[in-house]
Amino acid sequence: MRFTMRQDKCKTIRGERYSVEYAPLLDGSAGMRAVRAMVESIADTDATVLLRGESGVGKDLVARAIHAASRRCHGAFIKVNCAAIPQELLESELFGHEKGAFTGAHRRKPGQFEYANKGTIYLDEIADLPLALQPSCCTSCRTSASPGSGGRA
Repeated sequence: MRFTMRQDKCKTIRGERYSVEYAPLLDGSAGMRAVRAMVESIADTDATVLLRGESGVGKDLVARAIHAASRRCHGAFIKVNCAAIPQELLESELFGHEKGAFTGAHRRKPGQFEYANKGTIYLDEIADLPLALQPSCCTSCRTSASPGSGGRA
């Protein structure tokens, strides 16, 4: 009975995808139920979340579960592997650029933060970001504003 009530609550408050795909995965052991409770409490906020853990522990699954359980579940889920993007392209990839911002910028290019507007951006391997770029990412996460290179703040 308790599980049924919890599942009904998920269906009415959270996205259906969360109820069907993620909630059952997070309902096994006591440890997984604790993760589920954390996911559901975070999903009700607009907080920036830092997921830490070794490779393979399920950070991607938890990020997707938070997105699916949140008000943003109908928006895009954008995953950016920061380790896979060459350092010299990271700023343009994350924040985009305006036409004419540099030689070869013939048109405006939205960045990943802009694509994630009204959705979720998951920065995987964020520790691999250059130190000079980390403050810009923090500001964009906090304010949800990300002017592209050559753009107006």
